[in-house]
Amino acid sequence: MHHHFKPFENEADVIRLGGLELENRLDRVSLSGELVLTKDLAGLALAKELQSLIGQVLKALEAQSQLPQSIEIQPAQTVKNPFA
Repeated sequence: MHHHFKPFENEADVIRLGGLELENRLDRVSLSGELVLTKDLAGLALAKELQSLIGQVLKALEAQSQLPQSIEIQPAQTVKNPFA
C-alpha cells in the first residue's frame, strides 16, 4: 500500500499500480495508463490499492475549505537540462 502518498502536496510522487500511473502535482493528480483488474486475488488486491489511493485523493479534496469551480491547467514547459 502507498500510505506515504499525499495528494496535491508535491511535484515529485509517481505511484505505479500495474500499468497505471498516478502523478502527483500541487494542483492535480493525473492518472494515465491501464490497470487490469482480474477476477482473482491479485485483481482484488489491486482494486483495494486503487480504492485506497483514490480515497486519499478524495480526502485531500474534501479537506479544502474553498475549492474553485475549476482550474486552468498550464501546459508543460521545457527546461534546460541541468546535466548537459
